[in-house]
Amino acid sequence: MDKILVVDDEKGMREFLSIMLKKEGYEVISAEGGGEAIDLIKDDSFDLVITDIKMPRLDGLTVLNAIKEIEPHTPVIMITAFAATETAVEAMKKGAYDYITKPFKIDEIRLIIKKALEKKRLEEENIYLKGALKEKYQFSNIIGKCEKMMTIYGLIRKVANSKSTILISGESGTGKELVAKAIHYNSNRRDMPFISVNCGAMPENLLESELFGHEKGAFTSADSDKRGLFEIANSGTFFLDEIGETPLSIQVKLLRVLQEMEFKRVGGIKDIKVDVRIIAATNHDLQEAVAKGRLREDLYYRLNVIPIDLPPLRERREDIPLLVDYFIGKFSNTGNKNIRGISHDALKILEKYDWQGNVRELENVIERAIVLETSDIIRIENLPDEIINKVNNKMDLTTTLLGEEEVIDMERTLDKIEKDLLLIALKKTDGVMNKAAKLLSLSLRSMRYRLQKHDIKRGIDNDKEDRNNL
Repeated sequence: MDKILVVDDEKGMREFLSIMLKKEGYEVISAEGGGEAIDLIKDDSFDLVITDIKMPRLDGLTVLNAIKEIEPHTPVIMITAFAATETAVEAMKKGAYDYITKPFKIDEIRLIIKKALEKKRLEEENIYLKGALKEKYQFSNIIGKCEKMMTIYGLIRKVANSKSTILISGESGTGKELVAKAIHYNSNRRDMPFISVNCGAMPENLLESELFGHEKGAFTSADSDKRGLFEIANSGTFFLDEIGETPLSIQVKLLRVLQEMEFKRVGGIKDIKVDVRIIAATNHDLQEAVAKGRLREDLYYRLNVIPIDLPPLRERREDIPLLVDYFIGKFSNTGNKNIRGISHDALKILEKYDWQGNVRELENVIERAIVLETSDIIRIENLPDEIINKVNNKMDLTTTLLGEEEVIDMERTLDKIEKDLLLIALKKTDGVMNKAAKLLSLSLRSMRYRLQKHDIKRGIDNDKEDRNNL
């Protein structure tokens, strides 16, 4: 229930407004003067204040000034006599939401009150969402404690408030956009727009129009002027994902934005100035792209002012338990599940997997496991079979290499591996030595030597076929 404070030195007006507002479902507190109103505002919070302008001792403008100091987001509606509208306009300049003149219609004040409360709710929601974004992209939400990640945290802190262009490189799924947002929301541009575009996701003509906008009549379907994303991002941050996929014709325009902070709309003749912080990202080797002519060399050097290289997950396996805990907390909350952790065996599988899809792949695996899990911990049977099989095959080879002993006879172990490979190749080729040698990229002479070395016998018919194949 919204709480409204009514301030008026006339008892009749206070009582009239109180009765009317209570019938509308509001909680109403009244004050007979400016001093009492200010005391109430100091001790309590209100969703809306309605105050008369002309009152003895402390008038409505004084009440308005006090509210803007104590509760600046509380909307204030001023009541004024028709002859004092100039004072009401002054109140609007000082931050009043609106004013009504006596005598007023009930429907009129109902509508103004409704709009004022809606505006307050939208402002509060906006403040909440901005706060949630800032919290989401704090450094603590970029999970990792390994040395490489700690270095990246330090670099983000150093560069957040600079205007320098940043180039984030890393495999798909390593969190490039997350880092870009962390830079933005921890910078002095945090309250301005963060605009993101994937340079490889649209055709050339559409990408140009999206980035720079267009003038009416620039092409067949351009029936009105359109602002581009660079204009929308003004004073904020522009994130160019997959920058290496940008067509060469657009790279020239991007270079101008980086150099001059200006551009022309498609079909336009006027230079548009902007102030944007550019962060680019790639999962390709841009130096190779330059060498092959896919990326302008001058654009590459303009982008690569401050490079941030994100390591793949397989190079920071010590972070996997932290990431698993984070994703369990994330998806247990959203999926109404009560998952308190992961089994030791399941975690070991995740730690040994190579994660070609990086953190994004791990996130998807945990989300899937939580959906399937019926107990309070993630068990190995709810991990994807593909991951389990790949890890088991890898572990089988490791066991072969290391065995169960603490001290390894390397020559004996390598001999065993060589013998196993020879037997597997012969089995796959039905014992035909020539074909088995090709499978192992060996000459026939080398194959015979190794078979003799390991005392591997074969049938006469197979020997005959080998001779025929010479």
